[in-house]
Amino acid sequence: MAAVLTPAGAQARPGSDESASSGAAAARPTGLAQVKPNAAKQPSGPNPFLALLPDPAKADYVGWKNWLVKQGDQRAQQRAQQRSVAAAPVLADEEEPAGIRGGNDTPANAQRITGFGTGGKDNPRLRILGSLSPERVEATAIEPNTEDDGAIPLARDTGVGATEQAVSTSGTVGDGPHGSAGSGTGDFDFYQVTGTAGRTLQVDIDTPTDELDSVVLLYNAEGELIDLNDDSPEGLDSLLIHQFAADGDYYVAVVGFPSIPEDPNDSGSGSGAASEGPYQVTLATAEQDTDFFAVRLRPGDVLGASVEGSAAKITVYDPDGREVHGSNQDVSGIYPPTSPLPGGGNAVTEHVADKAGWHYVGVTLGDGMYDITVEAYRSAQKPRQTLFLDFDGARINTAIFGGPGVRTLSPMRAFLGRWGLTAADEDALIDGIIAEVEENLRHDMVESGLNQRFDIRILNSRDHADPFGQANVSRIIIGGSIEESGVPTIGIAQYIDPGNFGTQDSALVLLDVLSEPAGDDPSLNTYITPASDKIAFVGRAVGNVTAHEAGHFFGDWHVDQFNDQPNIMDQGGNFPVLYAVGPDGVGGTADDTDVDFGEDVFNPGEGFTGVEDTLSRIVFGVTR
Repeated sequence: MAAVLTPAGAQARPGSDESASSGAAAARPTGLAQVKPNAAKQPSGPNPFLALLPDPAKADYVGWKNWLVKQGDQRAQQRAQQRSVAAAPVLADEEEPAGIRGGNDTPANAQRITGFGTGGKDNPRLRILGSLSPERVEATAIEPNTEDDGAIPLARDTGVGATEQAVSTSGTVGDGPHGSAGSGTGDFDFYQVTGTAGRTLQVDIDTPTDELDSVVLLYNAEGELIDLNDDSPEGLDSLLIHQFAADGDYYVAVVGFPSIPEDPNDSGSGSGAASEGPYQVTLATAEQDTDFFAVRLRPGDVLGASVEGSAAKITVYDPDGREVHGSNQDVSGIYPPTSPLPGGGNAVTEHVADKAGWHYVGVTLGDGMYDITVEAYRSAQKPRQTLFLDFDGARINTAIFGGPGVRTLSPMRAFLGRWGLTAADEDALIDGIIAEVEENLRHDMVESGLNQRFDIRILNSRDHADPFGQANVSRIIIGGSIEESGVPTIGIAQYIDPGNFGTQDSALVLLDVLSEPAGDDPSLNTYITPASDKIAFVGRAVGNVTAHEAGHFFGDWHVDQFNDQPNIMDQGGNFPVLYAVGPDGVGGTADDTDVDFGEDVFNPGEGFTGVEDTLSRIVFGVTR
């Protein structure tokens, strides 16, 4: 049986395929909804790409990614109509012959393309045609699996990656001691493989009947969930494609939707027997083909790229050869309507350049022809961007955040008593929040020296008339609750806007979860003791959450909240870091930290790879 590490000639998008990382496995989002997602219907709950959730592990990533694909398709159709009247793009053909690898497989030997860019004589549109030729391997048939193989310590060693390149076997989800005929907690089949950094694992499920709705999970040796796939482009059978970031042992689990193990080391830790039935599985590891193309950018250029055809992943590397945005998905539906960036392909990427020189667009995970659209724009130059902080409550249509419609939100002062503060403390708290937002979104940006034209004005409802509705004014409402808004989150922004092409956005920072009684991690009261300077701590924490939401509509995605690098754009789930609680675990004391925008790896649960500079993206997005 031949095994190719990507769907040969696939024209549709690959299934969900998230990236490897380190971190706390128990807190990683699984991406599984409890109801099968419908790409035509917006999923329930806030969009996790835009929201600072109290518990991101409960986010429906699969549902939201499927829905965003639909939005990206619609957006691509609209953009295609606009492009039809624009100048023809530069057309480039890949020079590496078909069936060959090694000619343009790294940034160092990327094929250079001239005539593309944002300079006066350059064309800002580019189309690249090429072909991927991955290694082909033969799968060896092995005996059907036997129970109990429902956990990492019980996993069947397939030899894949060590003594075998590919194997095929069969099994049944439901025939183990924890299936519906046993304890009923859920049956899982685990397989061990050996990973080599840079090589790619493919796990392809085929079901002979319609009984099993499969899900494939991938764990590292520490039991951390690093990747998953629910459905392939062709249907409910799973297809996971994963490029290893490090050498080591890895464990593939085949399960029935939506039951997954709470502890991958315990075969009886499932949430209940769900979909069950027989399956065939092919596990293969081999060398992928990757093609790189070099394009020149200037500081402040906003690059967007989309790939169609066989390729399932597209990446951007900076002049230092560092990956700055890798993507195997299309979530361009999250951009504002005014953004000109392309979308609608198998995978969509973007980058805000902070230095001049050759940048590199790479494609991989495919077999056959691909078609890349690359476009470059200057960050929108405009009169001064204004950010308005509204502490007075507001009446707002929360449908823009996925909420139920027009709602009235209580002012911040309604929550003071829940932190043990009084009305006399309101001005000091507002001062603290404003100071933190100013430090993060103005002072640090100016001090970076990256963009001499960076300019933002920060106003507030206590000291200024409400300017929202005027040109180039975005606002953040700091107040209200989940019940009032109908949006179950701490914070949420309207868009993610690389380049800040939309300049009149809204965001919420709700205060009910932040002011709950001590005990839950998201509550600020959990970190307040008699030793705390309450006003200083609450001001800093709410200011950081506010800056986080502004970071989204100025162009930033979430970064990894579980690594050693604190960042304003850390996703929810590790709140002491975002709230700047120091080593003593108490907020408002001398050891509290300063959390800033800066470089960090993308949040692995959201399907991007590489290093995001959350500071420079805003510096060049907010240009006067």
